[in-house]
Amino acid sequence: MPPKPLRRAGSSAKSQRVSPDSGSAPLAAPRLDIGEADFVGLCDALKVPEGVREKAWKTYESLSAADGALASNKKKKETWGVCIFIVAIDLDEITFTFTELLKSIGMNVCTFFQFLKEVDVNMDTVSTKVDSTVSRLKKKYDVLLALYHKFERTCGLIYLEQPSSEISAELSSVLVLKNYWITFLLAKGKVLQVEDDLVISFQLLLCVLDYFIKLSPPAMLKEPYKSAVTAVAVNGSARTPRRGQNRSTRTSKQVDTDTKVIEILCKEHDCNLDEVKNVYSTSFIPFLNSIGIVASSGLPEVEVILQQYEELYLKNKDIDARLFLDHDETLQPDVVARSQVDRMPLKPNSDEEHILTLPQTPVRAAMNNIQQLSMILNSAADKPSDTLIKYFNNCTVNPKDSILKRVENFDHIFKKKFAEAVGQGCAEIGAQRYKLGVRLYYRVMESMLKSEEERLSVQNFSKLLNDNIFHTSLLACAVEVVMATYGRNVSQSDGTSAETDLSFPWILNVFDLKAFDFYKVIESFIRVEPSLTREMIKHLERCEHRIMESLAWQSGSPLFDLIKQSKEREGQTEQPEPTSTLNLPLQHNHTAADLYLSPVRSPKKKGPPLSGTSTSDAQPGVTPQTQKPQKSTSLSLFYKKVYLLAYLRLRTLFFRLLSDHPDLEPLIWTLFQHTLQNEYELMRDRHLDQIMMCSMYAICKVKNVDLRFKTIVSAYKELPNTNQETFKRVLIREEQYDSIIVFYNLVFMQKLKTNILQYASNRPPTLSPIPHIPRSPYQFSNSPRRVPAGNNIYISPLKSPYKFSDGFQSPTKMTPRSRILVSIGESFGTSEKFQKINQMVCNSDYHLKRSAEVSAAPKPLKRLRFDIEGQDEADGSKHLPQESKFQQKLAEMTSTRTRMQKQKLNDGNDTSASEEK
Repeated sequence: MPPKPLRRAGSSAKSQRVSPDSGSAPLAAPRLDIGEADFVGLCDALKVPEGVREKAWKTYESLSAADGALASNKKKKETWGVCIFIVAIDLDEITFTFTELLKSIGMNVCTFFQFLKEVDVNMDTVSTKVDSTVSRLKKKYDVLLALYHKFERTCGLIYLEQPSSEISAELSSVLVLKNYWITFLLAKGKVLQVEDDLVISFQLLLCVLDYFIKLSPPAMLKEPYKSAVTAVAVNGSARTPRRGQNRSTRTSKQVDTDTKVIEILCKEHDCNLDEVKNVYSTSFIPFLNSIGIVASSGLPEVEVILQQYEELYLKNKDIDARLFLDHDETLQPDVVARSQVDRMPLKPNSDEEHILTLPQTPVRAAMNNIQQLSMILNSAADKPSDTLIKYFNNCTVNPKDSILKRVENFDHIFKKKFAEAVGQGCAEIGAQRYKLGVRLYYRVMESMLKSEEERLSVQNFSKLLNDNIFHTSLLACAVEVVMATYGRNVSQSDGTSAETDLSFPWILNVFDLKAFDFYKVIESFIRVEPSLTREMIKHLERCEHRIMESLAWQSGSPLFDLIKQSKEREGQTEQPEPTSTLNLPLQHNHTAADLYLSPVRSPKKKGPPLSGTSTSDAQPGVTPQTQKPQKSTSLSLFYKKVYLLAYLRLRTLFFRLLSDHPDLEPLIWTLFQHTLQNEYELMRDRHLDQIMMCSMYAICKVKNVDLRFKTIVSAYKELPNTNQETFKRVLIREEQYDSIIVFYNLVFMQKLKTNILQYASNRPPTLSPIPHIPRSPYQFSNSPRRVPAGNNIYISPLKSPYKFSDGFQSPTKMTPRSRILVSIGESFGTSEKFQKINQMVCNSDYHLKRSAEVSAAPKPLKRLRFDIEGQDEADGSKHLPQESKFQQKLAEMTSTRTRMQKQKLNDGNDTSASEEK
C-alpha cells in the first residue's frame, strides 16, 4: 500500500481561509494542505499554481494506488514531476521550463521520456495533448543533439586546440564555441518556425560557422580554413574595418565575394552549396540585421546573445540547449542513443586499403540522402522532355498547356504554404524543393507513359493525361519524395521514425488532394522510378499504409461513394471485394491508368478503344458480349490491400497476446473482416486498428478468455508505427471523442452484438479465408548477404553511404581489413585477391541463391543471376567439370554481359523501327 500523504488539517485548513468578501486581510495560503512537504517544496520551486498542484496530487494518488512502486521513495519525486508536467500541459498553466523541471527532479531527458511512457500504463493517464507536447520535445531534442555533436566535431576540425601565444585569452576555443553555439541557437529559434527540420538547421549552422570563421584570426585556424581566411583578408573583404560601410553594401559584398570558406564547409560535409547560399542570403543575413551585429567589427558580445536567447528559451518553456556546451547530464542521451550518435564514419584514407565504417550520424545520413536525390535530379529538366512533348502531341486533346499551368499554380501555392510552416525567410528554400519535385514529376510521368505504351501498344493517352486528379497526385507524390528526403532524417530515442510538421499528410493539404486519390499513384510511382532509395520506398509504403488505415476513411473521402456505388450496382449482395478472393495472390500488375480511370468496361484486347487506357478487370474466358460494366479497379485493389494490412496487424498483435489460443485467430479475423466489409461505416473517421482491437476483445469476451482491454492496449503500444491517439481519442458520435473502451461499449458492441453472439454458439459463422501473404512488392532483399559456410565473403548492392566531394559518386569503403572487397565496375586489384576468393568459394558447400530484388522493369537480365552449380540461368550452358567455381562465375558473367549487349542492340533497333513508323 502506498504511504498516506501527510496532511496538515486538510479540510479544516480550507475552512479557516478568509473569504475575499470578509474585509479582513487574507492569510498566507497554507502550502501543506495538498500533498507531502517535499511535494509542496517541488511545487514552490517550479511556481506551480494552486489548481495544478491539486490535480497533480490527485493524479499521483491515483497512480500510486494502481502501482505501489511509484510511491516508493526512489521514484516518488520523479512521479511527482511527471504528474505536475502532465497536469500543467492539460490545464495550459505551465510556469516552468522543461529543463527546470528536469533539474528539479534530477532526471535526464531520455529517462524522463521513458519514465513517462511507463507511467502511462492506463490509457487515460496521459492525454493526446500531452502526447503531442512530448512528441515535439523529443523531435527538438533529437535534432539539437545531432547538431551539437556535429558542431563540436566540426569545430575540432577548424580550430587549433592550443593556438599561438599571439591569440588573446578572450578568443579561447571554449569562448569561441560558446559564442558560435548560442548565436546558432538564437538564429534557429528566430528564423525557423519548424525547429525539428534537421537539414535547414544544419545549413543554418554552416552559415554561422562561415560568418565566425571569417572573423577569426588566421593563427587560430587549421587548414584549409586558415588559407581561405588569409586570402579573403588580402582581398580586403572580410577583415577590413566595416563600421563606415553601408549595411546593404556589406551584406552584398559578403554574399557575393566571401564564398571560399562556405565552399570548403559545404564540400567537407557534402552539402549543396547553392542551398546553403540561399539560406545565408534569405535567412541568416536578415537574422544578423535584426539583432544588429552585421556592422560590428569583431565577434558579437556573448552577453548580448545570451540575453536574447534567455528570453527565447523562457518564452518557449522547453529545452535549454546552452547546457550542451557544459555536457550537462540533463541533456545527455542514454547509452544506446549515445553510441549511435558517436559513431562518426571515418573518411576514406588513401594510405589504407580498408577502413571499418560504423553507422552514420543523422546529419551525415541526411546529407547522403539529399546528395543521392540531387545526383538523379540535377541533370533532369524543369520542363517536359521531347519525349513527353511527343506523347502530348499524340493525344486527342493536347494536355501540355494545362500541365504547365497546373505546375505553375502549385509553385505559388507550395512556396506560400512552406513559408507559413517553416518561416517567411525560408520561402525560397521551399521553391527549391518544389523545383526538384517538378523534375521528378516529369521524369516519372515519362517512365509511366513508356511503360503503358509497352503494355498496351498505344501512344494516345489523352484521357489519362487530361485527368486533373492524376496529375495532381503524381506531382504531390514527387514533391513528397523530395520533402521526405530532406525531412525524415532523425530517429526518435524509442527507435521510431521522427516526423516533422512537414511530413505526410501535410502534402495533401497543400495540394488539396484526397488521400484515396493520392494512394492510387504510389505503387506505379515506385515501380517506374528505379532510382528511389530503400528509405524512400519504405516511406511511400508507410504513406500507403496510413491512407489504408485511416486517411482514406475520413468523411468526404471518395472511397465511401465508390463503396456505395458498388453495393447499389447489383443490390446489397454486391461486395467491394468478395471473401473468396482473400486467399488468392495479390496481383501487383495494376497501373496508375487502371486506378484513375476505373470503373470502365474492359477492352477486348490491348487495343486503344479508350484512348490508350485500359483496366485489368477482365477475367479470362469472358467474352466482351456477356461482360457487364466492371466494378472499380481502384476499390477492388484497395480492399485487397486493406485486408492484407489488417490481417498482418492482427497476426502481430495476436501472437503477442493469444499465442496459447490459436483457435481464436480465425474467429477474430472473421469478425474483423466482416466489419470492414459489411459495417464499413464504423471506419468513418476512425482507424483500422481500433476495429482490430475491438474485434479481439469481443471474441475473447464471448469465448470466456481472460484478456482485458488494458492488456490489449499495452501490447498495441509496443507495436511499430502506432499512435497513442488511436486508443485514447476515438470518435463516439459527431464531434464527441473518448477512449477505445467507451467506443467498444457504446458503438462497436451495439452495432455488432448479434453477430458477436453467434461465435458463442456451436455453429459459428463461416470463417473468412486467411489473406494470401505475398512478399511486399516494395521490399529489397537484406544486404549485405554473407556467403555461407563461415567464409568472410559478403555481397552487397551499390548503395549509400556515398562520398560526393570528388565529383562522381563512389561507395565509402565499409569492409573490415579481414574481408575482401570487389566492386564490379571499379579496379579489381591484385590477382592475390582473386586467388583468395576462389579458394574460399571452393571450400564452401553452399551456393549463392538468386536474390529476389525488385526490378524496375519486366525485362530480363537486368541483374546478374546465379543458379545451381554448372548451369547458367541466362543461357542454360554447361561448364566443364575441371573448371573452378570462380571460373564458372566469370564465364556466367561474360555470357550474361554478351546477352545484355545483344538485347540493348535489339532494343535500339526496335526503337529506330518504331520511330520510322
